[in-house]
Amino acid sequence: MEKALKLKEKKQGQAMQTLQQQDSHHSQAKPPKQGLTTITTHVVRLKSPPEDQVKLAATAITLNVRLRSSDMPAHMQNHALRHTKTLLDSAAAPPPAPKTRPNPTHLARALKKEFDSVYGPAWHCVVGTSFGSFVTHSPGGFVYFSVDDSLSVLLFKTEVQLVKEKPPAQAAKP
Repeated sequence: MEKALKLKEKKQGQAMQTLQQQDSHHSQAKPPKQGLTTITTHVVRLKSPPEDQVKLAATAITLNVRLRSSDMPAHMQNHALRHTKTLLDSAAAPPPAPKTRPNPTHLARALKKEFDSVYGPAWHCVVGTSFGSFVTHSPGGFVYFSVDDSLSVLLFKTEVQLVKEKPPAQAAKP
């Protein structure tokens, strides 16, 4: 019991250290490495209670996930991390077989469908080992993270407006 308590305290300490590193990461600008494309995003810190942030950081450590950037409530980030890891674990081959690489397209589609059904429509997902992006997202609807430092996931939401009228017909050219 005492060993489990010490392990829990250690993980919480690691979680706080991860949060501090993320804060310092966002406040320091690093020059891009030559030959690499950098992804720049505007990060807005949502006012999540500190205990939610600690739980999120502990979850990230447990699942071997690195949060790169986010503008999303902690509970939604937690959902994205856990669901992604569940999808990756279910796609993995049984232990005797060699480890197979998950299909990024299937993973992106499943993650998008999950967030569309739980949080409403217009979610978009990009999964891969090497990609660049520049996206506009709805406030509170953006997360970018990597799993096992090999597979990156970009999940974001856009606003959808229904078209109620047909657009005016273009005038015929003489």
